[in-house]
Amino acid sequence: MPLHVRSIAVSIAVTCFFILSFISWISGLSPSTCCKRALIGAAVAYVAASLAAKAINAILTNAMITSQMNKGFRKASATGGQQKDKASDGRD
Repeated sequence: MPLHVRSIAVSIAVTCFFILSFISWISGLSPSTCCKRALIGAAVAYVAASLAAKAINAILTNAMITSQMNKGFRKASATGGQQKDKASDGRD
């Protein structure tokens, strides 16, 4: 089940924006400096979160595909190896 990349990245970016703006405000910086730093930080957080979520999706998808392939190989080996289909073989 893949993750929803955009919603995760937006949530992290918004959280990062408010955290950075609050830290800048507590530090006594001007409002324009707080805004600039918070926007840049939110943009960086959005890009980083979207890349991380895409990497996690790729890893999860690869693991699911490998798991399904292993299930198929285990079923084939449990039934005695390769199963031949007489209809597609062409020989009787």
